[in-house]
Amino acid sequence: MTAHAVRTGIWFIGARGSVATTATAGCAAIAAGLHPPTGMVTETPPFNGAGLPPLTSLVLGGHDTVDCPLPKRAEALAAAGVLPHGLPSAVRAELAAADEEIRPGGPLPGDTRTDEELITAFAADIEDFTRRHRLARTVVINVASTEPAPGEGDSRLPASSLYAAAALRAGCAYANFTPSTGLRSPRLQRAVESCAVPYAGRDGKTGQTLLRSVLAPMFVQRALPVRAWSGTNLLGGGDGAALADPAAAAAKNAGKERVLADTLGAAPEGEVHIDDVPAMGDWKTAWDHIAFDGFLGSRMILQTIWQGCDSALAAPLVLDLARLLARSHEAGLKGPRPELGFYFKDPDGGPAALAEQYAALTAFADRLRAAR
Repeated sequence: MTAHAVRTGIWFIGARGSVATTATAGCAAIAAGLHPPTGMVTETPPFNGAGLPPLTSLVLGGHDTVDCPLPKRAEALAAAGVLPHGLPSAVRAELAAADEEIRPGGPLPGDTRTDEELITAFAADIEDFTRRHRLARTVVINVASTEPAPGEGDSRLPASSLYAAAALRAGCAYANFTPSTGLRSPRLQRAVESCAVPYAGRDGKTGQTLLRSVLAPMFVQRALPVRAWSGTNLLGGGDGAALADPAAAAAKNAGKERVLADTLGAAPEGEVHIDDVPAMGDWKTAWDHIAFDGFLGSRMILQTIWQGCDSALAAPLVLDLARLLARSHEAGLKGPRPELGFYFKDPDGGPAALAEQYAALTAFADRLRAAR
């Protein structure tokens, strides 16, 4: 049976959030021919014939702890300028269908279930979704708000790890597009090592860090020592509120700093600051200040400003990952997929520079094409 004759599921963790809503609306709009697949790397020529599931074959669902229906959430995003005017109405049926497939997440305050009970319940939701829709396979992608890193004395798994464990138990490929722990919990090591599905990375690379991963190799290749690299992020919306928590912000910033340390050989002076500005809604401004040495010790400065919408930047990448992981699963691949490091601040191995990551990704497309 070919990829075009089957249907594939995407199960979002954080299914009613901005990223998942944008991806759901965007998938429907592109499949209907209403908009081009701007930002989707898998829709470019290097991926032709790689056997990726078409957008028209995707069935969407997920877990969330909020109850705002997807059509209403999409209307709010359109009012904020994230989605095109009129798009929520044009794809309302698809949004409503996906909303019907969203199940309560957790744990919420007062939930007395154990970690094992929660994992079992979450896995059962995913398995039921796959079975009812007669899907060939389902890919689970975490696009929920960033959670603080677990403390040394925490006796419970963080929510992201509960969902990740449920994905493996349900036999699903998995990607963690957030900085949250996910599969990286030591308590999941045995399950991860024995899993028979592909999984990829942590913390999607969409804006400021994407630019850092391009600029940092330039300084190395031109033999220009970086003395300091500081940054500031101004954002609102759900991410801004979540990252107002210093512990969550620290988890987020770790990925941004890791890109520089991996490329430059050591972390330069400077920090990244994240400020919650509710008036900005789902939009974001990221500013970087880079101090570096030139010939004969001349002091130089490079400043960059990145302005955009995180959910609109992330949504096409999330759809890319779902398609690539589904195809990887179909091809019998399992374990960490370093070839997908192009999409992550914290990849599962592979090169750190974006150009080299892209080369690895397109080579992976050749491998998938040969596996047909």
